[in-house]
Amino acid sequence: MTKDVIALTPTMPDPSTVLAGLYAGGPDLRVSTLADGAVLQLCTPGGTPLVSVEAPYLVHHPHEARRLLGDQVPLPEGPFWWTEARATTAHPEGERIAASFAGRLTTVLGGTVWPPHVAHTDVVPTAGLAPSATCGSLPPAVDMQSDHASVILQDRPVIALSSWLSHALSAAAAGGRALQLITPPTCRLTQPTRAALAAHPNRWIIQHPEHGYYDGVSGCQLRWRDGAFVPALDDTGHARVAEPFKSAPFVSGQDAAAALGEQQLLLSIRTVQPAAEGLVLGGALEAAWQHLTGTRPVGWGTAEPVNLPWNRRQLTDLARTRAQKSEATWLVAVGGPEQPGIATTRVLHTSAGIEEHIAFALGYGPGRTPPLAALPELARLLTTRHELATMLTTLRAGRRDLTVPSYFEALPLPVSFTLGPDAVRQAGPARAEAPSPHLAPTRFGSASAPALHYTLGDGTQPGAWAQLQQVTRHLKQMQ
Repeated sequence: MTKDVIALTPTMPDPSTVLAGLYAGGPDLRVSTLADGAVLQLCTPGGTPLVSVEAPYLVHHPHEARRLLGDQVPLPEGPFWWTEARATTAHPEGERIAASFAGRLTTVLGGTVWPPHVAHTDVVPTAGLAPSATCGSLPPAVDMQSDHASVILQDRPVIALSSWLSHALSAAAAGGRALQLITPPTCRLTQPTRAALAAHPNRWIIQHPEHGYYDGVSGCQLRWRDGAFVPALDDTGHARVAEPFKSAPFVSGQDAAAALGEQQLLLSIRTVQPAAEGLVLGGALEAAWQHLTGTRPVGWGTAEPVNLPWNRRQLTDLARTRAQKSEATWLVAVGGPEQPGIATTRVLHTSAGIEEHIAFALGYGPGRTPPLAALPELARLLTTRHELATMLTTLRAGRRDLTVPSYFEALPLPVSFTLGPDAVRQAGPARAEAPSPHLAPTRFGSASAPALHYTLGDGTQPGAWAQLQQVTRHLKQMQ
């Protein structure tokens, strides 16, 4: 059952239009504000939360709607306003109110509603609903909460790391709880959502109509115990893997394409730069994107959908403001529809300087070869111009659109590993250049401060993991 309704409008919903939408549940509902006014919540007179509405925000990239919502929604032409309403699961009236809210916005402003065909403008009767919670007692995205877990139910084609989900993750961590996201097996995650849920004790949980609950990443069968989903162990104390995770019975036409030659090139990049007044962040990511695709990122933001045009100075200003509050900065960037690409960057102010931790993924369809030959020159570029500390590149069979399905995917295989000059100096240049008799790195940079680039394979050799482990083990022994 759909619980989220999104209105995409060509103009910003003004206060009067939003107010007209909020009357979808009749004049007797209460309105509360959450998240410093960024969220409006409709509640019954008895205090039952029904619908939470996030403040509209302008999305400059029309293809973001297709990336996250699929092809069912007509794409707006040019920038559009994204207004999201989340209905409670406690009462079915909540979903109808959310659909009426979105329908009223698009009736006045034009545009479209996701999911298709749910929009209407009727008033939804809410009289007589019994209160089931105190208004605002839960974060807007959370459906249920125990002492150990915050549980969210989602059913949309792609689960993005929206501001809803980001806030729920922060609130769960602050409360010492796991964030447990429950979806049908047909849902997929974006790379940022997958990374956020990978942190223990968070989980992506699949609710299968025949096989119960299992972990969407590991396939581990789960059960509810003591207020959270935990592994269901067999008689020998081992976790069981759900059969659907092994056999991928919900493979769609697009999913099947992953078995027909779709690949993902994954780069993990870390840079360390001096904390200078004129420092502008994002240079390493922009250089890598340009080098591997011929274009720069098209947009950036602090959640999905990505809403801002790519601008290094603006993202630097945000990071500087957060650093003044002793806060780390997390960013996401996307490319154009012609070459699927997505990256996340975490900016940290450490004793070593300003660190950027970048996870960059590019998707390639059948017949398209990932540019592995360009990696040595990329390593040289990042070392000489962008203070590269380390870079690990891997290749895997996976969806070109870079989403994560709820069935087993082969692990990525190492292609190359790069040590920047500082890392080489700490390890010792002479020994770093000879980790094994069969692995000679490429040396570049200045003679006094060289960088080393190790070619480990072409992404098809499982033995590349052993080579990488040998290099890293050798380097640690020298420190």
